Amino acid sequence: MRFHYAGTYSGDEADLPQRSPMPVGAVQFREPETLDKLVLIAAVVSLVILIPSLALVVWRCGIQSFVGLGSLVGIVLSLVAAVPHEFLHAMWFKEDVYMYTNIKQGMLFVVGPEDMTLGHFVWMSFFPALILGVLPLVAFVVWYPSVVLGVFGAFSLSYAAGDFINIFNASTQMPRGARAFLSGMRSYWYLPQG
Repeated sequence: MRFHYAGTYSGDEADLPQRSPMPVGAVQFREPETLDKLVLIAAVVSLVILIPSLALVVWRCGIQSFVGLGSLVGIVLSLVAAVPHEFLHAMWFKEDVYMYTNIKQGMLFVVGPEDMTLGHFVWMSFFPALILGVLPLVAFVVWYPSVVLGVFGAFSLSYAAGDFINIFNASTQMPRGARAFLSGMRSYWYLPQG
């Protein structure tokens, strides 16, 4: 993997790495047509994840602990973890991968136009949520009921909403044997010839 920080995303998809030439028979995932629609859907998915996760934190620690300084520290740490989140995606790429920021829309993302199997694409998409969200929440519930740990896990998991959308799209749209790849802001799949 060769990691490149590409700077601020201008909003022009032509500025992102594009797959060229496109594989024969490439099919774009059925996704929202505009970035604004994708951000709105991701925000809704994020809330659907965040609300029950925070309810779990309150149930485990109590409301007095939840409204204290620990929650604020957990939120700040989850925001700081946004950059490592992208590195956790990037490590699953074998070739060039580019990280972009778009702070105005609250986005950090990586793009790499290489082929991935369905399993590889799903794992690459899910890995940051597992490491930064699921594992801290499980540790919080089972082992150490720290508000900081619980809130960190809850917010980190909710920040993976766009990743969960990618996992859903890949799992429901890719036929057996297909390969996924990213090109610009879009995800595609195709069936290799032969």
